[in-house]
Amino acid sequence: MDTNKLFDQLAKLSTEQRNPASMNIDAMSVTEILSVINAEDQRIAAVVEKEIPYIAKAVEIAVDALKNGGKLIYVGAGTSGRLGVLDAVECPPTFGTDPKMVQGIIAGGDKAMFKPQEGAEDREEDGAADVRKLGVGHGDVVCGIAASLRTPYVIGAVKAAKKAGARTLYITTNKRDTLYSQEFIDLSEALDVAVCPDVGPEVIMGSTRMKSGTAQKLVLNMITTASMICLGKVFENMMIDLQTTNEKLKERAKRIVMTITGISYDEAESILVKADGHVKTALVMIKAGVDVTEAKRRLTHSGGFVRLAIEGKGPSL
Repeated sequence: MDTNKLFDQLAKLSTEQRNPASMNIDAMSVTEILSVINAEDQRIAAVVEKEIPYIAKAVEIAVDALKNGGKLIYVGAGTSGRLGVLDAVECPPTFGTDPKMVQGIIAGGDKAMFKPQEGAEDREEDGAADVRKLGVGHGDVVCGIAASLRTPYVIGAVKAAKKAGARTLYITTNKRDTLYSQEFIDLSEALDVAVCPDVGPEVIMGSTRMKSGTAQKLVLNMITTASMICLGKVFENMMIDLQTTNEKLKERAKRIVMTITGISYDEAESILVKADGHVKTALVMIKAGVDVTEAKRRLTHSGGFVRLAIEGKGPSL
């Protein structure tokens, strides 16, 4: 991109403006600095709340894809990319998902998670190539994450995903009007849903790891958590499809079973052994009073929803 055009483009973004509340932050005491940061952070939840209708549409798209064997792929650069990768890698231990179900890719590759790869975000063709490497196509969802809205790597990935037949989402912390302006029409026309929490100027001008990063993390939490609830990964308000891959998770599994059913520690341990450590199976065994074979059958025919399996309901029950 022409440097003058880039300069003008950045000048229009709300995240690149100066924040009146922090104009003299370099002359403040530590307590005053922290108070300014905290005051600005308190605005974020309300800004995200305004985007709930769009987040809901994003969840509906994600659930439809995941329910039918598709993938949800986050794409970003810098802080945005790291947040996408973080959200993706936390899904398997939390919800028992296949690691391929929710994935995150970052400009510059895996090494960019730990060491900045400056310049990696500047090439649309790299984003497109990384999406193609994952075999993205019909039935998948690609979610671009770009605080500044205009990150070439992310735009390239989203446009390539759309061309391949995938559904596309976008998370930016700049104004929706900017995204849908003539300047970004190539991007906006490639999107199914955009989530645009407008966080305003950062405390430190352009430092989008701050309010923008917080807003993005909240939105990503909402998308995957709501999606997993809709996929039957939660019973009441407890995660019941976790993988018992370490001692902490094994003890958490026992506590979940004990909390929901009221049985003792030893009983929970015994039932989980019979259920091969699978919390859902253990819960159905206890709550429905059935053996492990019947519990697994019920879960299969209820689509993995514990509540329906306990009640003996589902497509084939």
